[in-house]
Amino acid sequence: MENKFTYEDYQETAEWLLSHANHRPEVAVICGSGLGGLADKVTQAQTFDYSDIPNFPQSTVPGHAGQLVFGYLNGRACVVMKGRFHLYEGYPLWKVTFPVRVFKLLGVDTLVVTNAAGGLNPKFEVGDIMLIRDHINLPGFSGQNPLIGPNEERFGVRFPPMSDAYDRHLRQMAHFNWKQMGEERELQEGTYVMLAGPNFETVAESRLLQKLGADAVGMSTVPEVIVARHCGLRVFGFSLITNKVVMNYETLEKANHEEVLEAGKQAAQKLEQFVSSLMSNIVPSSNAS
Repeated sequence: MENKFTYEDYQETAEWLLSHANHRPEVAVICGSGLGGLADKVTQAQTFDYSDIPNFPQSTVPGHAGQLVFGYLNGRACVVMKGRFHLYEGYPLWKVTFPVRVFKLLGVDTLVVTNAAGGLNPKFEVGDIMLIRDHINLPGFSGQNPLIGPNEERFGVRFPPMSDAYDRHLRQMAHFNWKQMGEERELQEGTYVMLAGPNFETVAESRLLQKLGADAVGMSTVPEVIVARHCGLRVFGFSLITNKVVMNYETLEKANHEEVLEAGKQAAQKLEQFVSSLMSNIVPSSNAS
């Protein structure tokens, strides 16, 4: 479905935020299900409800508060989305990704994406953090892409490459920081696959996704990353493994959103501490090696 927002709509939202916020963010962070606690670490915080921001969609999912928080994370000026938007809520992808282009107009240089995900890789345990190396845009295979429609050259080129979607330098930095934290479990790294949702996967679907090379599965993130790369933002991201995907027909286990949120609560503090610690090491892309 073609984007109904004009460049002027993005400008209107960015100008409203710039006129109301005291800080000029360099980094934007999108919090996944149950991971909104990261916003509570923001100092000198200014909070705006999505409902008060011109053109902004509204969060409808439990675990997504629906607030934009400006301030500082570990000394880095940032803006944190406490709740994101999803295809399964009924939003077209151009609306799901609306905030990313607004961030670009605010002067943001780097986007950090987080999500709760199911573990497809048999080596993963609940509570693991997976650094996203790459993604599979499964809805894109059937024509669901946020860049469909006339291209807005003021944001980016018609055919943006995605082979370098997740910044290598930032991934290396993340591995170094993780070792410095002295965690018992290693920092995982792998490929995230997006499905449209809202139902969890069948056993056959899970087996297929594993054969495709996916390590974790969820219902978000990929559209935001595509739009971020289209408009020149650096990206890196993390999946919090909140459940192991059901891979056989004999098990009585089932995935459900409440368990995802509960597992997220237990492990989220680790991810929040990790992301916060990374902030001081993120340098503007013009200075990055």
